Amino acid sequence: MSASNTTSSATKYTFLDKVKAIGPAVVITGSFIGPGTITTATRTGADFGYDLLWTILFAIVATIVLQEMAARLGVVTRQGLSEAISKTFENNALKNLARGLVGVAIPLGCIAYMGGDLTGSAAGLSTLTGVSTQILGPLVGITILVLINFGPFALIEKLLMVLVATMAVVFLVAVFAVGPNWSDVASGLIPSIPDGGMFLVLGLIGTTIVPYNFFVHAINAKKAFTSTDQLELSKLDIIVAITVGGFITAAVMITAGTVIKGTSVESIASMAKALEPVLGDFASPFLSVGLIAAGLSSAIVTPLGASYVLAGLFGWKYDKSDKRFFFTNLSILIFGIFISATGLNPVFVIISAQVLNGIILPIAVILLVMITSQAKFMREYVNSKVSLAFGILISLITIFLGAKSFLSTVSSLGGIG
Repeated sequence: MSASNTTSSATKYTFLDKVKAIGPAVVITGSFIGPGTITTATRTGADFGYDLLWTILFAIVATIVLQEMAARLGVVTRQGLSEAISKTFENNALKNLARGLVGVAIPLGCIAYMGGDLTGSAAGLSTLTGVSTQILGPLVGITILVLINFGPFALIEKLLMVLVATMAVVFLVAVFAVGPNWSDVASGLIPSIPDGGMFLVLGLIGTTIVPYNFFVHAINAKKAFTSTDQLELSKLDIIVAITVGGFITAAVMITAGTVIKGTSVESIASMAKALEPVLGDFASPFLSVGLIAAGLSSAIVTPLGASYVLAGLFGWKYDKSDKRFFFTNLSILIFGIFISATGLNPVFVIISAQVLNGIILPIAVILLVMITSQAKFMREYVNSKVSLAFGILISLITIFLGAKSFLSTVSSLGGIG
């Protein structure tokens, strides 16, 4: 789109129009600000203070760029990313390889996320109620199943807005309450990786740039924005919502880095120590509210991610009226319920899910950048030279991080053996 078209398109929208446009990207923020983000950011702050704050900045900018590509694909082509993947390769072998990688890798990632989402939600509820996480995890899973399969999506989107707002209040209040030295915080924006920090760099990027969110956003954007004249509204939605998510993640890390740097975060309960100096006995309930909101917001989107992927690949309807779509939602939730019922350490489950995501991420990023750079799909709305260059850079970085994640996983398994 030319600069002149962009300007004329943007000026015809009122402030109220722009406010009403906020929605599809809030779903994405609600998805990536899950227990994985809260746990990984807390552990990073506890281990390294503010040293890895730059990672959040990179992840948020990368997420904005990639989600804009996904949303633009949906608005311009009126189809999802899975459908575009099926059509982009003329060679049947390459087409089947791409479909197979996406059709297997993304649902596997969703299963890992689902386990972390339900486990994190249950841990927050357990702190408030005293009921075992092994009981609460499955109950949360059943509640999510009912909500996403029997509730209208407009209601789900509004609920996610409330949950994201709740997290913003909880964690931004927390960071200002502990009163960090802001000049020290700013030094964390200079890229460096301390010894032992690569695993958490992987985790922070993996919990923010989420592969299935590309597929979810393409579908939701084409529903919300009915013409290419609204691309600027879509971009505004993305910048606002994803940036709020970045502030939430940064607030969690800064809070932990200010109060509990040098301590070990081995359980959800130990994370509350970051707030005890300012909130006393209210620290655990306060953090629990944030964890519950994070778990619910992410758990709502996770099964839909797998369903959207498979629906686009195999020509299903994108809603619960298709039994295959419903069955996919059900399957992801059942696996998540099983993981949450096993009693595994929530921190281990959540961070392991982020590392698995880091292995899957390069596949989705490369396909997204490649497809949105093709005129046969995007017409004049192909990636600009700047977007393409940044997309290639992100692709290379995710390949590197994915390789490191894979090698780290193999090394860990070798140690266990």
